[in-house]
Amino acid sequence: MPPSPLQRHDLLAPLHAQIRRLVVGVVSDVRTTGIDYDAPKGDPGLFGPDSATWRIHADFPAMMAGGLCALMLQTLHPRALAGVWDHSDFRNDLLGRLRRTTIFVGGTSFAPTAEAEALIARVRRIHTRVQGVTADGTPYRADDPELLTWVHCTEMWSFLQGYRRYRRPVPLAIQDRYYDETARIAEALGAADVPRSRAAVEAYFGRVRPQLRYDERSATVLGVLDRAALPVMFGHAIRPVFLGAGAALLPDWACTLLRRGRLKRMQDAAAARSLALVAPAIRGALREGVATRSCRRMGVSPALLDRW
Repeated sequence: MPPSPLQRHDLLAPLHAQIRRLVVGVVSDVRTTGIDYDAPKGDPGLFGPDSATWRIHADFPAMMAGGLCALMLQTLHPRALAGVWDHSDFRNDLLGRLRRTTIFVGGTSFAPTAEAEALIARVRRIHTRVQGVTADGTPYRADDPELLTWVHCTEMWSFLQGYRRYRRPVPLAIQDRYYDETARIAEALGAADVPRSRAAVEAYFGRVRPQLRYDERSATVLGVLDRAALPVMFGHAIRPVFLGAGAALLPDWACTLLRRGRLKRMQDAAAARSLALVAPAIRGALREGVATRSCRRMGVSPALLDRW
């Protein structure tokens, strides 16, 4: 006789607890965001439970792989990369950048309205202090509307591809709706001419590609990412799986720029298969995450996020 749902839960509980510890160790640290995702009741935040954004951003495996893909893409833009190079301790704390991105995306996606708006205002203030010149002397500012659009597009494109690959297919109309919804975050940060559909995003990448390049700085940052020590048990084994699963999402033109040859892409595909295999266990372990709490804040079942 197969085990009952309750028995299966009891059998999986130790595994889920271990996975939660691993995930929290990677994406969190001793600092807390101070965000209360449980109140006030009935506050939908910037998107709400009927949005495509809540559905796509609720899937941790897809978001983790997508975030790493976006980071790889962002190393190709000299002005965007210069801000990381000049104003962050990426050699010792590149994981911190991923954590801060996770907090920002999670908060602006699911937090109550006031909390989400406060996060945006905080990032805007930080951006005003990030400025300088690239290696070839070109001025840059983190609050440059063009750079904000680049960062936004790489992230949303990557999150969507991660969901499509590691969770389930996304209807074309929902993809367009997702880009249209999330554009409000980029615009609130100061981005300009933000693409609001699949076609517009692809056209945008086509326009910006002549500005992109893989140089010594790109190689250095990606090298640090490849060697990043994860502060959890089995971190050395987890890192290449998520990195490869993120790289597997890269568009062909980016793989060419990043010099990911046939062997590398085969390794990325193997990592993607590994993530796809463990993704259900990760979802089970994180079923009480911020998306679930936010659904309860709105008085709806988290199961709603499994339906388009």
